[in-house]
Amino acid sequence: MIAWMRDALQAELGTAVSEPILLAGGASKEAWSVDAGGEKLLVRRAAVGVIHKHTLSLAHEFAVLEAAYEAGVKVPRPIRYIADLDGREAFVMERLAGETIGRRIVRMDVPERLPLEMAEQLAKIHAIPRGRLPFLEEARIERMIEEFDEVGEPRPAIELGLWWLREHRPPPREPVVVHGDYRIGNLVVDPRGLVGVLDWEFAHLDDPVRDLAFALVRAWRFGVPGRRLGGIGDVKPYLERYNELTGFDVRHGELDYWELAGNVGWAIGCLTQMQRHLSGLDRSVELATLGRLGAEVEYEICHLLERAA
Repeated sequence: MIAWMRDALQAELGTAVSEPILLAGGASKEAWSVDAGGEKLLVRRAAVGVIHKHTLSLAHEFAVLEAAYEAGVKVPRPIRYIADLDGREAFVMERLAGETIGRRIVRMDVPERLPLEMAEQLAKIHAIPRGRLPFLEEARIERMIEEFDEVGEPRPAIELGLWWLREHRPPPREPVVVHGDYRIGNLVVDPRGLVGVLDWEFAHLDDPVRDLAFALVRAWRFGVPGRRLGGIGDVKPYLERYNELTGFDVRHGELDYWELAGNVGWAIGCLTQMQRHLSGLDRSVELATLGRLGAEVEYEICHLLERAA
């Protein structure tokens, strides 16, 4: 398999390519490391299944990456989209140096400015013109309700969370281009700070605060207490810098609402991924483990509802 991939990439890129190395991780896509023409590159290739029905195709994800790069967002430089790499689509991009594993990042000696850098990059993402990416669809809270109904399993904590979100929805904001999964674990970080933003497959149009709050979800703190922002810092400087750059004047109460929404959405996501395993669609210990993790997220939903009350 490696030989044919090397030959195919050499034909596409028009230069000598090193032997591809399959990287660990990548629940939804394959990631291959190669060197070509003196550059360190990464090949993102479609996997056998689709992790979520609302994920972008790789062609659309590559287009989003291009738009983000043009907007000055810290992302890998997009190189080329490949429609057929042994029967699956793929694209080639710059391979950034740094840490991407969340559990390692929260234990690194990261600079205090990292929360500000996260806010700065998110402000740039939300400023990408909607017309630049006409294929992006708008997502609303109702999508979570539909996804939960498809699970077909009674989960009182999730049901209560969905009810609370419907009853306490803040005034809607104009939808913007959002990353859709903006958090520690989808960022490249090194001791100097934020290197790049990865994994754009969930990009869509949405309330900007939903994107802003997703990094607060407890699961993305990776076990670090006391640091609500992704286990690496405080929310206040993150929010203040975002408001300074966007002028959106997001209040803490609004952020709290979307933090709860992020937890409810992730709890539903854990259930749907668990069912991929249980149904035999994609047998995986990792997916089975998410079913257990979902109970922890439901506990967090109850905690946030108590705090709201």
